[in-house]
Amino acid sequence: MPTGSANAGDSARIHPSAVVGPQVELGEGVEIGPFCFLDGRIRLGAGTRLISHVTILGDTELGEDNVLHPNVVIGDEPQDLAYSGGPRRVRIGSRNVFREGTTIHRASEHGRETVIGDGNFFMQNSHAAHDCRVGNQTIIAGGALLAGWVEVGDRAIVSGNCVVHQFTRIGRLAMLRGLSRTSRDVPPFCIMDLTHTLRGINVVGLRRAGFKSAQIRALKDAFAALFGQRQNLKLALERLLSERPATAEVLEMVEFIRSSKRGVAFGPRRRGTDEDSDGE
Repeated sequence: MPTGSANAGDSARIHPSAVVGPQVELGEGVEIGPFCFLDGRIRLGAGTRLISHVTILGDTELGEDNVLHPNVVIGDEPQDLAYSGGPRRVRIGSRNVFREGTTIHRASEHGRETVIGDGNFFMQNSHAAHDCRVGNQTIIAGGALLAGWVEVGDRAIVSGNCVVHQFTRIGRLAMLRGLSRTSRDVPPFCIMDLTHTLRGINVVGLRRAGFKSAQIRALKDAFAALFGQRQNLKLALERLLSERPATAEVLEMVEFIRSSKRGVAFGPRRRGTDEDSDGE
């Protein structure tokens, strides 16, 4: 049981029922609500709020203005049989929201860290396992599970009850529809559902992100060229780049596919259906 007093800013508030260890550092305006438990080398940035019944453990750092709802657990030991104990880190940015029951585990390997960026929204009972790296402004919806070493790009959406296999990458502004699962990389700007099946370009998400019509059209054309029919993906990439000038976004998609170690999600299995068009 932790003993002693936290290193707290003058305006930090700690509820009398909370347990806060002596190595904990609290920035200005931090609020620790009822029945929270903090033990380890923990640093909470200014304005961060723990509403109640929040547990933070280990070597864990959170930036400013994060909000942690009841029963969130951050920094607990990884669910990895190879984990041998010892210090591992969790590093979280600013302005994130973690809803009820979210769990974020510390890294499993020495010298590594689980990383969550800025402005993310983790909904109820979502999970990011050891060594995950989540970018900025993502949405990890209720019940979604990110296995160990998963990477999620900026502004991606992982919908409710999705399952992402370890070492899988989710590209920037990609969207996984609810109840889908993947053990293959999902390219940026794409929609995926079922079992690693690509459906088209995330048109709505791109528009919300400020993409112009010409940028979206170029991505649609590239998607059709790469995934519109069953073909060798390596040859399709070469043909795509040789037949037309590539925009920055198309090049981002191409480089993501080329760098994949697990292989990328498949193209549509059926042609000519509404599902397979463009995600609108």
